[in-house]
Amino acid sequence: MKRVLSGNKAVAYGVMLSRVQVISAYPITPQTTIVEELSRFCAEGELEAKFIKVESEHSAMASIIASSVTGSRSFTATSSQGLALMHEMLHWAAGARLPLVMVNVNRALGPGWNIWTDQGDSLSQRDTGWIQLYCEDNQEVLDTIIQAFKIAETVYLPIMVVLDAFFLSHTSEVIEIPDREEVDRFLPRFEPQYRLNLKEPQAYFGLCSPDYYMEFRYKMQRGMEETVEVAKRVDEEFGRQFGRTYGIVEPYRCEDADVVMVTSGTVTSTSRVVIDRLWEDGIKVGLLKVKMFRPFPMEEIKGVLKGVEKVGVIDRNISFGHGGIFAQEIRSTFCNEDERPMVFGFVMGLGGRDVTPEVIEEAIHVTLDNSRPKEEILWIGLKG
Repeated sequence: MKRVLSGNKAVAYGVMLSRVQVISAYPITPQTTIVEELSRFCAEGELEAKFIKVESEHSAMASIIASSVTGSRSFTATSSQGLALMHEMLHWAAGARLPLVMVNVNRALGPGWNIWTDQGDSLSQRDTGWIQLYCEDNQEVLDTIIQAFKIAETVYLPIMVVLDAFFLSHTSEVIEIPDREEVDRFLPRFEPQYRLNLKEPQAYFGLCSPDYYMEFRYKMQRGMEETVEVAKRVDEEFGRQFGRTYGIVEPYRCEDADVVMVTSGTVTSTSRVVIDRLWEDGIKVGLLKVKMFRPFPMEEIKGVLKGVEKVGVIDRNISFGHGGIFAQEIRSTFCNEDERPMVFGFVMGLGGRDVTPEVIEEAIHVTLDNSRPKEEILWIGLKG
């Protein structure tokens, strides 16, 4: 079945098709219409789920931590300041190895007060132990929700599915909605090995002495490392069943390219248009879309970028005092390699400022025309 859906409604359909059992809801722009649509699904009987209205995002995460401990498939959504308020609870969810799925609609953090997109909110949570998956379009959003539950319930780590505010959340596209029975075959009911059960009492979230704490963190890291191959297998299985795959990274026109641009989120779609036009003019530019940010798919990125002389990284974010975060990750991926590309780190589009084809083309030409970056942070699109 095909329908015209916004990115936020695509999220809601993905959650419904995944037969989520507990939803915690707290509204924050531009995420609000996700939980509004899920509320409608629950009220009209399309989804049999406990819909919990809470007083804050901190409580939203606390609620689904509790429900996940009981073995219930659980979901919430947030943005920006709301995600920041959850920060403490994100550590509890990941440390407890709970297979939650949360959507974060990327929105800039204040001040100044801003409801438009950049990646600062989700990337500021990169060390909490959550898998992070970034989506390019609304079909990918819906499909990624379904895949995310299967990945999370395999590796026992929570997943944050990320989409751009307004460019996806409130923009509508034609979406293929999978058949519910087909999704049931792909994503069966979750049966955890351990759960809170009054008939078999167990303790959770207890005090952990130095004798055991480090080993728990080691196992979390091993779970992250396992996630790369699990996500690939899940994506391949999804492709066989539904005819669509995304990969954890996606190269585009990288063969024989003189430079490769690295993107994530909706900037990727605009970059493809620019790159196709430049190839028509004889300018060989490739594109690498990074979907999975945590765990960072180092080997897959090396496989695409090894032998490339120069790489331009488009960051819609900044780590203050250092630079664009994806550029940092690319540099660290190659730091111990004998051959490594020169990395040009571009910061643009903060607070929802348009990343136009002209802006992307400017970044490409800076990468092509210089042997090395003139500065560690190359700001594109500043006014004045």
